[in-house]
Amino acid sequence: MRDPKAFGRVLLLMGGWSSERAVSLKSGATVLAALERAGVDVTVMDIDRHCISALVAAHAARPFARAFIILHGRGGEDGRIQALLELLDIPYTGTDVAGSAIGMDKLACKRIWRGEGLPTPPWALVDTLAEANAALKELGLPVMVKPVAEGSSVGVAKVDRAEDLAAAFAEAQRYGSVMMERFVRGGEYTVAILNGQPLPAILLATPHAFYDYNAKYLADDTEYRIPCGLDPAQEAQMKEIAVRAFDLIGGSGWGRVDFMRDEAGHNWLIEVNTVPGMTDHSLVPMAARAAGIDIESLCLQILGTADKSESKPARGADDALGQL
Repeated sequence: MRDPKAFGRVLLLMGGWSSERAVSLKSGATVLAALERAGVDVTVMDIDRHCISALVAAHAARPFARAFIILHGRGGEDGRIQALLELLDIPYTGTDVAGSAIGMDKLACKRIWRGEGLPTPPWALVDTLAEANAALKELGLPVMVKPVAEGSSVGVAKVDRAEDLAAAFAEAQRYGSVMMERFVRGGEYTVAILNGQPLPAILLATPHAFYDYNAKYLADDTEYRIPCGLDPAQEAQMKEIAVRAFDLIGGSGWGRVDFMRDEAGHNWLIEVNTVPGMTDHSLVPMAARAAGIDIESLCLQILGTADKSESKPARGADDALGQL
């Protein structure tokens, strides 16, 4: 691993204005502490909608060698901050503009995966409650109702009864376009990816209806099982699908892919995260620890993904754009 001083002046971008702001601030605090312990020269910027002039001025006064993006959700994970950094010629961690935009859009991801023959549950894009009711007849109960472009399970609901659909649809619609997805009965798994390599899979066990925002960040009764309980061949298959799914949407550097595994043992792709959480409840640090990577080493490896020529190139990004 390189000398931390060789990274130069690092800009840590956190906060933002999305529904995941609080999570980003917690993730940012973890990353900041780890980078400082490692001896990296790091400057923090809490991003808002008016950040451009401040960022340009700071970069002009003393240029940044690279940026570590730990912004979750809209504005930070959807390609916008990546585009600004490219305009300023500041290398940044993780996925590029196009891959970030695709990864944030659950519908775009599912279309690409289905087009490439990867397994993802049936879905429907719904603009009205009437369309949602029609989709419910097609998809059946239970069904997941979720915003197309939100993270951390914000606005997501599991609907077990038809009479609960209207409330779930209204809540998801607060965050923009809405999709419905057939619920998969089984275990919830996630696979983190670091420089093209999958980390140990994690099985998530929660008494909640699903792994929702509270289960992710607030609850103390969520179980994280590493090893995940799959046999080596089953886990290897899940990892292979995760890497392929991440590559196809244009993901690079680091990220996380979420699955449902049904009772028959089939893996179903749910979504991808191109800037996953780094809080004390987050999954990427857990998977890294299971692989023998401590938080300082993890943050340094992620920081190294700002060198796009050194990190694993994404496969399929051009094809993915062509399918949108």
